[in-house]
Amino acid sequence: MKVLIDEEKCVAAGQCVNASPDVFDQREEDGIVVLLNENPSAELADDVRNAAAVCPALAIRIAE
Repeated sequence: MKVLIDEEKCVAAGQCVNASPDVFDQREEDGIVVLLNENPSAELADDVRNAAAVCPALAIRIAE
């Protein structure tokens, strides 16, 4: 699994951080998503898929 983010689309809602805090964070200054791990382990896969699904801006893509 590889996680890709589009910072231009991000609306700083923070849903990704709530869904998968081991993979996503937000910048202090503007709340834009920060990718902590672009290749998360299999144990985190469900959380990462959920984060992509709940992103209101569809800024997260997953390549399997």
